[in-house]
Order: sequence, then structure tokens, then C-alpha cells
Amino acid sequence: MRQNRRRAHFGQLLLPRERQCRFPALTVVHPVAACGVSHKSSEGVATVTTQLFAPGAYRFIPAVFQYSGGVAAEPGYRIERVTFRRPVPLAAGFARIRSFIEARGRPLASFCACELRSPEPFTEAGFKAFNELYVGTLREWGVFDGRTNPVARSNVCPELHKPTEPSLHAFAFTAPAGDAAPSFCVAGSGECPEGQSNYRDHIVRCGDVSPAGLAEKGRWVLGEMERRLAALGARWSSTTAVQVYTVHDFHPLMAREIVARGAAQAGITWHYCRPPVVDIEYEMDCRGVAVEQVVD
Repeated sequence: MRQNRRRAHFGQLLLPRERQCRFPALTVVHPVAACGVSHKSSEGVATVTTQLFAPGAYRFIPAVFQYSGGVAAEPGYRIERVTFRRPVPLAAGFARIRSFIEARGRPLASFCACELRSPEPFTEAGFKAFNELYVGTLREWGVFDGRTNPVARSNVCPELHKPTEPSLHAFAFTAPAGDAAPSFCVAGSGECPEGQSNYRDHIVRCGDVSPAGLAEKGRWVLGEMERRLAALGARWSSTTAVQVYTVHDFHPLMAREIVARGAAQAGITWHYCRPPVVDIEYEMDCRGVAVEQVVD
């Protein structure tokens, strides 16, 4: 375990008043690999529920208050992704996203995914405080109703060339497109189940960055990606980008797990970053998005 790592902690902040949203539910049943704290691989059938966020024209996988497990555009719409050439501090980044989306004639509710960069992995208390700050903007935009957050997210920490504060790297929104192929973004996941009372007690092979430990972490994360892809009606062959976030050597996983599962058909983008919470070591996300651009 890394004892000398600087730990980020953000204080509690007051948030704007709640706005109410309605999320009709849709339940889909897929055969997937069962996940559990024991971290043993076993086959089973999991019931995965997606919900429609009608104001944004997308479906999402309910997860935790700070983000969803992934999003998929509704028929007649497509997801478009925009990357900032350099990360933009959170408040300024949200202001730029708002201007961009409104200039496209889309409602703020069309904001469906984002990718963040933070200076250092958070303590659990610090991560909770940051998330409460982050969702404040989504409340103001009428996207977060105080309980359910439809927006997918990845938040990672560059090991080099760190931002000085939490910043926005990329975002996605829905736009009308009558003939568009299905599009989706799967949120980032490290080697830990979401929605537990804490992270540390549930991290796969916590503190073990040996080749065997990293392999088990990687397999768990790949399984979670597959579970989320299935919930959105997608698979690895549907992806246009797959991203890995770790500072460790994951090359042994490439042929045996990542390539073998079909997850590298579009290649793999490796970001030399740590996941956002102390002691989580390996994270992935993926997407199937045909329209992307970079802005200054």
C-alpha cells in the first residue's frame, strides 16, 4: 500500500435546491458473469435495469448518486463526444459545456456523460465531498433530482502533468439524428463494486499490485464492462474506443483477457492515470460513438 501518496480532500459545500425529474423504468435480463465481493468468477443471470431519461433522449444504468453506469441514446438520436484540448477547471468547464450545448440548440438535459481529471486520488471522505460539489451543477440543470443521476462519468488522476484542481477532460450529449446507429458511453469502473458502504473493504485484492493481483483486478473490471455493455444492448464489437487507466504494467492482460474477449478491436487507449479513490489501481471505460471532436 502506498503510504506516501498525497491524499485529496475537499470540504463540504452547500448545494442548490433540488429539482424533480421522472425516470420511467425498463428492465432487461441478460446472462452475464455474476459479480460479488468474493471476486470468484461464476456464471449466472443478473437482472439489469435501465431507465429512460426522457428530457435527455437517452437511457441509463442506475448506479450511485454521483453517476450512472452508462448511457445509450434513444432511437432518433445519437451521442456526440467533445474533448477539451487541455482539461478545464470544473466550474469553467461546466460553463463551456453549457454554452456549447445551448449553441447546438439542445437542452442541458441532453448532457449525458463526462470525463474528469483530478490532481490526486481522493480519500473516501474527500470523494464524497467532491461528488456533492459535482452534482450541484447537475441539479441546477435539472438533470439530477437529488437521488437519481443519469449522467455517466469517469474521473481519473494523471500520474504526470497533473491538473491543479478537478477539471473536465471531455463530455458527451445527445443530438437528433434520424438515421444514426446506436451509440453509448459506459462509465468508468475500477476493481470495486459500486454502492457499498465504503470502497476499501470491497476492493478486489486490495493492496496487491503483483502480476496475479493485477490480473484479478483486470478480469473483474472487464466483467463489469461486459455487464454494463449488455445492459445497454451492446457488446465489445459495438465499441469505437476502450480506455484503460492505471500506472501499472497491464501488458500480461492484453492477449489473455483484453484481446481474447474482443475488447481491443479498435485498439486500447492507455492513460497513465490512477483511479479516483485511494487503493483502487485499475479502471476502464468504453464507448460506441461515431461523432467526436476536439475543442480548444
